[in-house]
Amino acid sequence: MIASLSLILLCQLAGEIAVRAFAWPVPGPVLGMLLLLVLLLLRDRAVLFAQGPLQGGGVENAARGLLAHLSLMFIPAGVGVVQKLDLLAEHGTAIVGVLAISVVITLLVTVATFLVISRVMTRGRSAS
Repeated sequence: MIASLSLILLCQLAGEIAVRAFAWPVPGPVLGMLLLLVLLLLRDRAVLFAQGPLQGGGVENAARGLLAHLSLMFIPAGVGVVQKLDLLAEHGTAIVGVLAISVVITLLVTVATFLVISRVMTRGRSAS
């Protein structure tokens, strides 16, 4: 379990180092998650990678353990918000406006993506 958790954190660290070294506009943990995905895919395809923390579902069990306590990860963010209540009161209407606009944009992009994928899928079925 500790080795698997260490592998997850090492992938996140490697992603963070790569992002800072190459000044990529991607969050380090996202790149680390992609690295972990590549390792897991390689594990399933090559016996060489099915060793150590990658063998026997160790990474999956460690991830389940983290997900079981995911709500604890929001405590620091909540404390940060409470510490900045004065800024929240000062810029509250602007924050609510930006949040509302971003929700609407997200919904519209989601609907557009669904419609495009739906059309592509129906064309693929009719062509077959």
